[in-house]
Amino acid sequence: MQKTALLGFVFVCFFWFSTSAQDAKSAYLGLDELLGEGSFFDNHLTGFMLYDLDSQLVRYDKNSHLYFIPASTTKLFTFFGSLMVLGDSTTFLRFILKDDKPIVWGTGDPSWKYPPLPSPKLKAFLASYDTLYFSDSNWKDEPFGYGWQWDDYNQSYSAERSPLPLFGNLAKGSNVNNRPVISPPGFSIATSQKPLRNLQRDWHSNLFYYNPRTYNGRDVRVPFITSPETFADLATNDWGVQVLLSDEKLPPDHFVLKGIPTQALYKEMLLESDNFIAEQLLLQISDEVFRELSSEKAIEYIKETYLYDLPDDPQWVDGSGLSRHNLFTPRTMVSLLEKIYRLFPDEELFRLLPTGGRTGTLKYNYSASVPYVMAKTGTISNNHSLVGFLKTRGGKVYAFAFMNNNYPDKSSAVRNEIEKVLLYIRDNF
Repeated sequence: MQKTALLGFVFVCFFWFSTSAQDAKSAYLGLDELLGEGSFFDNHLTGFMLYDLDSQLVRYDKNSHLYFIPASTTKLFTFFGSLMVLGDSTTFLRFILKDDKPIVWGTGDPSWKYPPLPSPKLKAFLASYDTLYFSDSNWKDEPFGYGWQWDDYNQSYSAERSPLPLFGNLAKGSNVNNRPVISPPGFSIATSQKPLRNLQRDWHSNLFYYNPRTYNGRDVRVPFITSPETFADLATNDWGVQVLLSDEKLPPDHFVLKGIPTQALYKEMLLESDNFIAEQLLLQISDEVFRELSSEKAIEYIKETYLYDLPDDPQWVDGSGLSRHNLFTPRTMVSLLEKIYRLFPDEELFRLLPTGGRTGTLKYNYSASVPYVMAKTGTISNNHSLVGFLKTRGGKVYAFAFMNNNYPDKSSAVRNEIEKVLLYIRDNF
């Protein structure tokens, strides 16, 4: 009886393992039909990796060793670096008192009157003073990132970087009696004969133009050119104190004015793919580590300290992914995802990421009655990536990186084909 029972148990185990192996092979072959030779993804450069976070095994690999332009999935690197360096709240500014007057230095905090974010408690700090000095001696960067498109200068997604941004470094044009009015006040508007549909800034100055005949009357936000002088003028008008410029160096001993919860920055950056916040987060990392503002130094520090063990060295040049000089491999993206995944409970992490059919940049894509995709998108012309997590019907969580470069189709066609792949994984893995 015991021998018979044992043989029966061995047979059941053999049958289960055999069936399981067949199911795994069948699932793999089905996925290969969607991604392999002759598929939609065979007519352009595609890289894909599917990684089982529980077993720590790669379940599918296609060109994961090749470098791709990641676009806004770069923000996942900025997010991880911020988690490693920044605390629960930002440092809004650093200051000292000299002759009873404060001298302040920016830290890169982007929150002052930037609509998506709460504002720091600056007014209480200013209440004791009628004059303050601003120094940008800790600024070691450029307003634009390396490799940004120069003709994006008029687009709200390409606001300039600066030590202490005001209004997100954007001027808002609002329609009043069929002509634009700019806020904050202080910028000039002129008419133009060019067929401008909305407000547009001069390339070399903070002079704004519109054409009364073609003006469409829509509210618009346009980046303004930053400078210490522009900052001093805007801050004087907005803060109600006289702001003067200084070249004072930031001393080791100084005070700090705390800002807002960093969680608010992460949520807006990831859900809405906010380029400005991403760039300013890199500057805040640099401020925290070096007491100066340099995105290049922040990137090198994060790479050398926390990302030295990635499978491929990331070519990482900005915080947002606006630059085409960023180059990452899918397997490096998956390795980064695993690092992030180990820092959070699942639900807390997934709330920060766009969720298919529900939130952020995935609100109108990958819809399902039970959400199954929580991931960061990245799109610039002829390049689209999706990097994040997928939950199967059985409750397993996979990390994946799906990167597409140089495709001849519309990005909507690429997304539709990606959805077919992800649905297959949801239902068969």
